[in-house]
Amino acid sequence: MPRPPTTWCSRSPARITTACSRRAPSWKVLFNAFFSSKAEVTSVRLNGEVLCIAEGGTTGTGGTTGTTAGTTAGTTAGTTAATTAGTTPATTAGTTAATTAGTTAGTTAATTAGSTAATTEGTTIPTSDLPYDYNEVLMKSLLFYEAQRSGPLPAGNRVSWRGDSALGDIGDNGEDLTGGYYDAGDHVKFGFPMAGMTTVLAWGALDFADGYAAAGQTGYVLDAIRWATDYFVKCHVAPTTFYGQLGDGDIDHAWWGRPEEMTMSRPAYKITASAPGSDLAGETAAALAAASLVFRPSDPSYADVLLSHARQLYSFADTYRGEYHNSITDAATFYRSWSGYGDELTWAAAWLYKATQEASYLTDAQQHFQQFSALSQRASEFSWDGKHAGAQVLLYQLTGDAQYGALVSQFCDWLVSGAPRTPQGQLFLQQWGSLRHAANAALICLEAAEAGLSPTQYRQLAKEQINLMLGDAGRSYVVGFGSNPPQRPHHKASSCPDLPAACGWNEYNSAAPNPQVLNGALVGGPDANGDYQDVRSDYVKNEVTTDYNSGFQSAVAGLLSLHVRGLYPA
Repeated sequence: MPRPPTTWCSRSPARITTACSRRAPSWKVLFNAFFSSKAEVTSVRLNGEVLCIAEGGTTGTGGTTGTTAGTTAGTTAGTTAATTAGTTPATTAGTTAATTAGTTAGTTAATTAGSTAATTEGTTIPTSDLPYDYNEVLMKSLLFYEAQRSGPLPAGNRVSWRGDSALGDIGDNGEDLTGGYYDAGDHVKFGFPMAGMTTVLAWGALDFADGYAAAGQTGYVLDAIRWATDYFVKCHVAPTTFYGQLGDGDIDHAWWGRPEEMTMSRPAYKITASAPGSDLAGETAAALAAASLVFRPSDPSYADVLLSHARQLYSFADTYRGEYHNSITDAATFYRSWSGYGDELTWAAAWLYKATQEASYLTDAQQHFQQFSALSQRASEFSWDGKHAGAQVLLYQLTGDAQYGALVSQFCDWLVSGAPRTPQGQLFLQQWGSLRHAANAALICLEAAEAGLSPTQYRQLAKEQINLMLGDAGRSYVVGFGSNPPQRPHHKASSCPDLPAACGWNEYNSAAPNPQVLNGALVGGPDANGDYQDVRSDYVKNEVTTDYNSGFQSAVAGLLSLHVRGLYPA
C-alpha cells in the first residue's frame, strides 16, 4: 500500500479535509481547506509540492494556482476561500439553501455569493496523452449549462452575454417558480426532460467523480445539478402538486430573441392527484434521489431535503398513475411520454433504494420491472423518454441479478455490432438529435463496464462514439471546441448581437455565425448518411438541448475517469 498523503498549509486553517479516490490506482487527493477569510491562505502543499498559492505568489513546480476554468477560486463576494470538492454551501447570503416547497421568492441556492463553483479543485491532470482535451470539453459543457440558466443569475455568472430572465415565473397561487433551465434553443422550462437531464448528470457526478476532479470541474458540476434541484424543490409545492412546465411552447416558438427581453405570457402547468403524471413525478423523484447522493458527503442537510421531496414525489407517482402529457397537454406536442411511466417508476424506485438502502424501494423497483413488460426486453435507446436501459443497468449494479445484466449486455452488444451507424461509424438510433442518442448509449455501456460487463469492449465503444463527436468524424460537433465546430446552432440567445442592438427574426434568418459562442453545446448531429449542415434553421441537426449534453458530459467524465485509473482504452 502506498503511504497516505500528507498535507501542509501555511497559517492555521479552521478545517483541513482530504479524500482519496476509491478507484484510483495510486493515492489521489481531493484537498480543500476552510478559512475564515481568503487572505489567510498563502500556500497549500501536498507531500512537499506547492499546489496552490495566494495571489501574487509563485509556485516552485509550475503548477496551478487554484483556479478552475480560468476563474479564480473564491470569485464571488463572501465565498469561502476554498470549499471541499463536492461541497455546496448550505446557505446563500444568509438564506438557507435547503429549501422546502414554498422557497423564499427569488432565492436559489446557487444564485448568490456562496456558489460551489468558486471551488479550488487542486491540480488538473494533463490530458496530453489523450486524443482530445476532455478537460476542456467538460469545462465548456458546464458553461453551456450556465448559458441555459433561467431566473436571477449568480454574482459569479461566467457567461457575459446572459443576464437575469423570467423573473416573473410564478405558480397559480403566486409561488416563486424562477430558476431552472431553458430546455433548448427556446425558453420554455419543460420539467420532464429537465428532470431526466438532472438524473443523468448526477449519475455521472457520482460514478465518475474522479473524472470531474481531474478536470477541475467538481464544483461546477455540483452547481449545474443544484440549479435544477433547487428549482424542482420550488415546483413541488405540496405532496401531490408539482409544476412541470413554465411557458407555452407555441407562444414561445413564435418569438425569437433574448430571454432577458421576453414579454409574452408564461403560464405554469402542474400535475395533481386529479391530473397525475407518474412519468414526470417519477423522473423528478429519481433526479432528487440521485442528487441527494451527490450532496450527501458535503451537505447532508440539503441532501435530506432532496430525499424528502424524492420520497413524496415517488409516492405521488406510484399512487396516482397517469401519463403527464394528458395533464399538461401543451407538453404533448414537444415532450410526449411515448414510453409510458413504467420505466420512470422503476428508475425512481431503484434510485431511492440506492439513496436510502430501504428494501421496500428495491421491492417496488423489482415489481415494476415485472409489471411493465417493456422493461424485460432489450432496450433500443436511453433518453429523456425511455429509461429502460438505465433502469436495467442500475438494477444490475444494485443487485448483481443476472436477468438485469443479460438485458444490459444485449443492449450494448447490439450497439457494438448490430445497431445502425452512419458511414463514419456513429451510432444512429434516431434521426432527431442523433448524437444525443449515441452519447447516451456510450454512457450506458460505460456504466455496464463499471459493473464488470465486457469492460474492454464497452469502453472501446464509448471512446469511439465520443471521439467521433469531438473530431474523429472529420469535424467537431461541439460548439467552441476542436476543428470546424458548429457556429450557427439553433439557439435564440446566442444568435443575438451584443446589447443594445435589437434581436429578432432577422438574426434567425442570417447566414452569419452566431455572435455569441455557445461554448460546449452538443448539436443534434448528422443524418443516417452522415450528412450535416451548420444551418441555424435546422432544428433537427443543429438545435442544442440540455438533455443532449447530459449523457455526453457524463460519458466524457467517464472517459476521464478511465484515464485517471489507467484504464483508458488503447
